[in-house]
Amino acid sequence: MSQQSKIARRTFFAVLGGAAAAGVAAKLSSSPPIPRDTAAAKEPQGDSYRLTDHIKKYYRTTTI
Repeated sequence: MSQQSKIARRTFFAVLGGAAAAGVAAKLSSSPPIPRDTAAAKEPQGDSYRLTDHIKKYYRTTTI
């Protein structure tokens, strides 16, 4: 194998790795922000189901 083809192959893989890293960085920087408090959803109004403290206690006692 000649010296020229080894250098070309190494250059190709170096550029390929750099392009992949740049693509990942661009994708991560353009993602929407993640909401910090997803667990504290607003309670529904009316007579619908509500997750209260005594219901949470019941759920904790029923876990296996």
